[in-house]
Amino acid sequence: MAMCNMGPMLNAYPDSLGGALGQAVEFLKKPEVRGTFSSFYVLPSLFHSDLDRGFSIVDYGLEETLCTREDLKALEGLGIDLKLDFILNHLSVQSPQFKDLLEKGEASPYKDFFIDWNQFWAGCGEIDEEGVLRPREEYLKKMFFRKPGLPVLVVEFADGTKKPYWNTFYQQVDKDEAGRAHYLGQMDLNIRSPLVKDFYRETLEKLSGYGARIVRLDAFAYAPKEVGAKNFLNEPGTWDFLQELTDMARPYGVSLLPEIHASYKEGTYRTIAQKGYMVYDFFLPGLLLDAFQQGSGEDLARWAREVIESGMRTVNMLGCHDGIPLLDLQGLLPEERIQGLIDTLVKRGGFVKDLHGAKNVYYQVNATYYSALGEDDRRMLLSRAVQLFMPGKPQVWYLDLFMGKNDYEAMARAGAGGHKEINRTNLSAEDIEAALENDAVQAQLRLLRLRAQCPAFQWDAQVSVSARGSAFEARWRAQGAEARLQADFETAGFTVSVSGPQGTEIVMEQ
Repeated sequence: MAMCNMGPMLNAYPDSLGGALGQAVEFLKKPEVRGTFSSFYVLPSLFHSDLDRGFSIVDYGLEETLCTREDLKALEGLGIDLKLDFILNHLSVQSPQFKDLLEKGEASPYKDFFIDWNQFWAGCGEIDEEGVLRPREEYLKKMFFRKPGLPVLVVEFADGTKKPYWNTFYQQVDKDEAGRAHYLGQMDLNIRSPLVKDFYRETLEKLSGYGARIVRLDAFAYAPKEVGAKNFLNEPGTWDFLQELTDMARPYGVSLLPEIHASYKEGTYRTIAQKGYMVYDFFLPGLLLDAFQQGSGEDLARWAREVIESGMRTVNMLGCHDGIPLLDLQGLLPEERIQGLIDTLVKRGGFVKDLHGAKNVYYQVNATYYSALGEDDRRMLLSRAVQLFMPGKPQVWYLDLFMGKNDYEAMARAGAGGHKEINRTNLSAEDIEAALENDAVQAQLRLLRLRAQCPAFQWDAQVSVSARGSAFEARWRAQGAEARLQADFETAGFTVSVSGPQGTEIVMEQ
């Protein structure tokens, strides 16, 4: 696999920082910011999309109101490469492929591009009153559904006939005054279709051309489907599919980052690493919050040592466009500690999203990381310092950088299902200028600049992490330099120092 750089990575929507990617570029050019980030994970609303804030792709052309080729060239000129999403499992109902299918039916070249639900399950169940085949229980018990009911969207073709298509994620059906249905939805792709394979190759080439050096494989574990097998992370289908994608990506020199949420005890992250891929460190956000809750960094240090000793290459984070992962912690922390963490975050204004309405099948808490920390500047700065000293490439959610608080108004405006907007506030140029005057924001930028510029931070560095009670220490050594973090999770005090031929310098202390 291609190797990405190790510097800090900004993470935002194209309109998060000033209204469009061009304004984000201007932010990155500011003297106090320039040279701090070497990568930028731009979320997929920079493409043509219609739902789920970018994750329902119409096509992978640039949404010119938010992002232009000139913006991408400007990022390249700043020495910043990109991480971009490839949504493998689905395309929008409004995609050219699905619209052609609705218009032409069996005559469409895309008739096998998507998954005809009834055809897929033929002979495995009975047709219900709505014309949807319901698989027998022997098949359903292996299935993992993200929403109530069967994962289908029944659509009407131009000739008036109707068919159900596989639809794992979002859908919306509106009717006009004449009673005609208008669809929004993310329609699952048939990965066995030669046209889908061509589409995958063309998309990887396009993403590379935009400047992507990391391609995040969104929801890829839902894409491989077989009768009688699980519809999420089936084996060996998932790994065969990942290898096929790797072969497609090889000519374009990108690193693939498979996105899978699974509990620690399942060991899926380990399988991904052993197959040579980068791994999302979905464990760090919860482990850090737990360290403050317990006044101990011992479990956090244990996880860091596992990463170091196994040699896995990770991308880590605090907050992100989704929520703070909790499902992932099962097997890494006792269940009562996870529940205690949930209770604390909810008291601090977080929103718990249970999977498809099932209680006690928790998935994540939606909150800004700053609010999850009790809106405590000292804890936020220590969290950032720990992240930057953990093994891996650090990804920085823009609102965390600006000490963003839970946005209940945005959540209310979004209505039902809009809980994630609590951590997606768009900042104006004036908001950014005001935030840059904040001492804690300036301190985060100093820490990030150290991470970007100190030669001790390399993929092949010697890294050690230890903890005893509330005390936590991490060291990086490479190229004749050493960076050291000494911290305490009870007081939120810490010291960051750098040593080299010229002696030792204290970079930050609180």
